[in-house]
Amino acid sequence: MALPSIADMIRTHEGGLSTGERRVARALLADYPAAGLETVRLLAERAGVSAPTVLRFVGRLGFDNYPGFQRRLLGELGEREQSPLAAYASARDDRRPDADRAGLAASAARTLGGAVRATLESLPAFELDEAVRLMGEPEHRVVSWGGRFSRLLAQYLALHLMQVRGNAVTLPDTPVERADLLAEAGRGDVFVVFDFRRYEAWSLHAAEEVSRREAKVVLLTDRWLSPISAVADVVLPVHVDSVSAYDSLVPAMAVCEALVAGVMDSLGGRAEERMRRFEDASRGFDLL
Repeated sequence: MALPSIADMIRTHEGGLSTGERRVARALLADYPAAGLETVRLLAERAGVSAPTVLRFVGRLGFDNYPGFQRRLLGELGEREQSPLAAYASARDDRRPDADRAGLAASAARTLGGAVRATLESLPAFELDEAVRLMGEPEHRVVSWGGRFSRLLAQYLALHLMQVRGNAVTLPDTPVERADLLAEAGRGDVFVVFDFRRYEAWSLHAAEEVSRREAKVVLLTDRWLSPISAVADVVLPVHVDSVSAYDSLVPAMAVCEALVAGVMDSLGGRAEERMRRFEDASRGFDLL
């Protein structure tokens, strides 16, 4: 498994941070990782604390000094922008003749199973609960969208929510339909956004706009944190360890499954009634 990101470390140590240190953490996560690449003085000004508080925060995360903390962030920045082609070349260069030959299935089970377990065990409970609460209010319209590959997750989540609660859609593909939906965004809407490295500029712009209109934003992202995390109301980071050059979406799929289960539990009998009406309509129109 990869080394934990600074964001992961913040979540791990959050309970032990002082008030001032928590302000540093919030300032860093609001513009991650760029804020941590500034000088101690500038980061302190962002957080409204003293320079010694920033240094204590860095020490609380386990770093001996600020340069060491920044070196870790710079390493993350390189990983954040890594393309599948670069990942493939790196894996090829690192491959050794005596590498583990246990077989593809065993390797996938070890890597993907570990990533799913690490994701679900490290998710902040209050963030997951808040996502379920927002998505579990039937009067809230839920709109999901994703990127090149993660749009499949957005569709998967929306298709389940259509059945258990209704009032759920994916962001349309055509520009006119997309503009129509976003133009009407506002309070009462919950946008569930999937954004993984290499993050998409249009997605950030759309998230910023709906947040400005007082809609809620739930973000599923990787451990390097999409820029959307700065405006999201809920951030659910997942591991993306993979057996190929492409980041795995399997752990994110597991989080989707957990969210659907949580929403069904929160709705109770209303979910069952909605599913019954959904199946009746499907049969009535020969859609099954």
